[in-house]
Amino acid sequence: MPGFLLHLGATVMCAHGGQATPTAPFPRVLVSGQPVTTLTAPYVVAGCSMPPPSAGNGPCVTGQWLVGATRVFAGGQPVLLQSSTSICTPTGTPMMVSVTQLRVSGV
Repeated sequence: MPGFLLHLGATVMCAHGGQATPTAPFPRVLVSGQPVTTLTAPYVVAGCSMPPPSAGNGPCVTGQWLVGATRVFAGGQPVLLQSSTSICTPTGTPMMVSVTQLRVSGV
């Protein structure tokens, strides 16, 4: 599915409101002056409100993207799109992109 490319400054959150940040953006490709993110880079989640195991199975600690772009690559890896799918560990819920740059899109 087409969508705008994700970059370091994109706002990505877990399903419970925790802020997700890429651990290794790709510094050689920039959009809006910031490095893009690729499929292989895990995200770390901070501030997840999901309760710990006695009341839930949270909080979200990391997130991994499952599907990236099919035609746009950086360093041989698919870049992430606003429409990419992901999963958080240990909750199994997705990460959601709420804000990203609006100039570069991909498929």
